[in-house]
Amino acid sequence: MFYRKQKYVEWIVWVACMVVLLRGKNTLEETVNSERMPSPRIAITFDDGPSIYTERLLEGLKERGVKATFFMVGKQAETYPEIVQKAAEEGHLIGNHTYSHVDITKLEEEDARKEIEKTNQVLQNLTGKPVEYVRPPFGIWEESFEDLQMLSVMWTVDPLDWTTENVDEIVNKVVTRVAENDIILMHDCYAASVDAALRIVDVLQKQGYEFVLVEELLIE
Repeated sequence: MFYRKQKYVEWIVWVACMVVLLRGKNTLEETVNSERMPSPRIAITFDDGPSIYTERLLEGLKERGVKATFFMVGKQAETYPEIVQKAAEEGHLIGNHTYSHVDITKLEEEDARKEIEKTNQVLQNLTGKPVEYVRPPFGIWEESFEDLQMLSVMWTVDPLDWTTENVDEIVNKVVTRVAENDIILMHDCYAASVDAALRIVDVLQKQGYEFVLVEELLIE
C-alpha cells in the first residue's frame, strides 16, 4: 500500500513538472515568435486640411494611440492655426500641400515655388519645425524643385474618399486593399472621411497593423 502511494505521489510530481516545463516552453516560443514577427506597419495620411473636422480626427487618433501624417494647405493652416499646433504637439507629422491647393505644373515656376515656400513658412512659424515633406496636389511633382530639399510623398491606397459620403464604402475600399508598408490617402476636410478613417484604424489595429508616421516607412 505504501509503495503504491509513493508511486502515485511520484507520478503527480512528474505531471506537475511536465506542465511547468511545457508552459515555459510555450511562453518561450511565443516570445521568440513575437520577436521574429513584428507587427506589419502602415501609414495613414490626410490631405487638404486642417478643417472644422480635423480636431475631431485628432481626438479620435489620440484615443487610439495612433500618429498620422498631415499634408496641410497653407491657407487652411492660417485659418486654423491652433489645430496645426495641436497636431504637431501630439506627435503627428506635418507636411506641405501647397498654399492654395493648385496643380503646380500648370503655374510659372516662380509662382509654383511661392506656393511651396509660403506654406513652409506658415507651417514652420506655427510648429517651430522645418517642413521636410511635400505632397503636391494631384500627385504631380516637378523634378526642378529638388533644390528645395523636400521629399515628395505619394500614396499606395486611395479610396477616393472625397467622391462619396458613404462611410462603409470608404472603409471597405481601404481594409480590403491594404498591405504592409502601404501609405493610405485620406482627407480631413470631409465629415465622412474622418468617420471612415477612425473606423479604418479600428479594423486594421484589430488585424495587427501598427500605424506609423510616413517618414518611418520612407526611411526604410
